Amino acid sequence: MLPTFKTNLDEVKSKITSIGEDLVKANELILEALKDCNQELFNEARNSIKNITSRTDEIDNAIIKILALYTPEAKDLRRVVAYFKITNEVARACSNTRSFIRGFTAVCNDLEIKTINEYTLPMQASTVKAIKTSIMMINIDDTDELQEMYEEVLIEENKADDLYEMIERNLVSEAENSAQSFEKFHKMLKALRKSEKIAGRAISVANLLVYIKLGGTIHN
Repeated sequence: MLPTFKTNLDEVKSKITSIGEDLVKANELILEALKDCNQELFNEARNSIKNITSRTDEIDNAIIKILALYTPEAKDLRRVVAYFKITNEVARACSNTRSFIRGFTAVCNDLEIKTINEYTLPMQASTVKAIKTSIMMINIDDTDELQEMYEEVLIEENKADDLYEMIERNLVSEAENSAQSFEKFHKMLKALRKSEKIAGRAISVANLLVYIKLGGTIHN
């Protein structure tokens, strides 16, 4: 690997990691905000992932430049392509996070504390663990450690899926026995679904990082 190629690729990795860490911070703030529908913390979470589009565009342009200048092959090309896709997944996770904040703040006070404590907080906690572990994987070189961390992300993503299904059943049952408009419950589910999707983005990132190391087929 040429020294300049490695330097440029390391800069791309560093920028992806930086955005990923901001994404983790935003979701950790959301986890705290959920406990008492804290609008100030929700706003802080939103501000943690500002200007993501311009930052990801900068990474994409750097990757295109790398491809044009160095025409990498084999494992190097695999890394470049994976970074390009990881940037997209992280950007989409940030978008999901913003949508979750926007949607949930509108209905947070309408959701029973019991539901928040029993389902919503654990689901967001799993989302945080999934995305945090996947971002940490960017700087892991050991194959065995990478595989173990991938399994951790997969476990947390499955937990988030299961908890969302529990919330969905709970809210649908509540809606059927309520005189209130179903629209309120629909808005809640729509917002909560965004949190579950963030965990889905995490497993996509983890999969791409395993692909860099081991090759094989990219799975979405």
